[in-house]
Amino acid sequence: MDFIDELRQFSSRVEKIKGVITTEEATKNSLILPFFQLLGYDVFNPLEFVPEYTADVGTKKGEKVDYAIVINDEPVILVEAKWCGEPLDKHDSQLFRYFGTTSAKFGILTNGVIYKFYTDLNEPNKMDLDPFLVFNVLDIQDNIVSEVKRFAKATLDIDAAFNAASELKFTNLIKSFVHAQRTNPSDDFVKYMMSQIYDGTRTQQAIERFRPIVKRGLNQYVNDAINETLKNAIKSHEPSEQTTAPEVGTAVAEPLPIDEQVHDRIITTQEELEAFGIIKGLLHGEVDPAKLSYKDTENYFAILYDNKTTKWICRMKLDRKKKLVIIPPAVEPPLDKETKHYLESIDDLYDMRDVLIQSVKRFTDPK
Repeated sequence: MDFIDELRQFSSRVEKIKGVITTEEATKNSLILPFFQLLGYDVFNPLEFVPEYTADVGTKKGEKVDYAIVINDEPVILVEAKWCGEPLDKHDSQLFRYFGTTSAKFGILTNGVIYKFYTDLNEPNKMDLDPFLVFNVLDIQDNIVSEVKRFAKATLDIDAAFNAASELKFTNLIKSFVHAQRTNPSDDFVKYMMSQIYDGTRTQQAIERFRPIVKRGLNQYVNDAINETLKNAIKSHEPSEQTTAPEVGTAVAEPLPIDEQVHDRIITTQEELEAFGIIKGLLHGEVDPAKLSYKDTENYFAILYDNKTTKWICRMKLDRKKKLVIIPPAVEPPLDKETKHYLESIDDLYDMRDVLIQSVKRFTDPK
């Protein structure tokens, strides 16, 4: 079984049991140790996987990090563990203190569901404040898995992992920059784009005129790229057409049952497919794209998580002048009912990224 298949199997197990785990110790035994076993470590060998590793800080003695992965008697990875129901945002400072007192090159902060990977890219022997990699066990993504695999015992190369961390850091910064420009292009970015396509003077008035054009162009480019990928995927799964006439004596098909007749009346439009593509793009990096699907009905076009109608992210009605997006309860105030967003065009979906992320997090958030 491939590593990613083992991770998917492990992910299903975590999904089933995390709700009944109530302590940090149970989190360690049921979620964290099995994860490192999956990476190939002998978690019961104290010469390799050391529990309660001493990491004294200054005059403060007896400070211990939960685990240390040791190579040639030297710690290379420190692991700080928390309860699976506890957010990790408040605990990176603890790992930060431990990191500077050892020779470890990497630190991992985890609650058994989320794994945050840190190193010292900005200043030697001083852990960066931001992780270079965040892995969610409940959201398996191929590109993230390939980075996690670098830390498997059989393939661990500290120098190569450090270089990869550097690349990841800048890749993430570039992605954040592009996302920011797609949402609200800065003056400098608009001026750069104008310098490539516009011969006039780049006054502030001209910049303000071009800002929405740049935003629309960026988003349309992403939309077109996603739609092209979707079209190719759909074509690859379409059955070849049968053009030959039925032979004499061939049985005539019986009339379709009522529910199948209704299904035949449902036509998924190009605009609905484009909306699906936009939402997949907006949620990229938040959820495995393979987990997203759609269901077309007579009344609405639904975006689903895990192909389950009970796990709908939003429902859309696009066959009208004022297009409508419906968000489930418990996402936006008031939390006890569905909320509605009216759009002029499906391009307005780009302004709904945050609320769509909140909607899908109902199914991916470990809490």
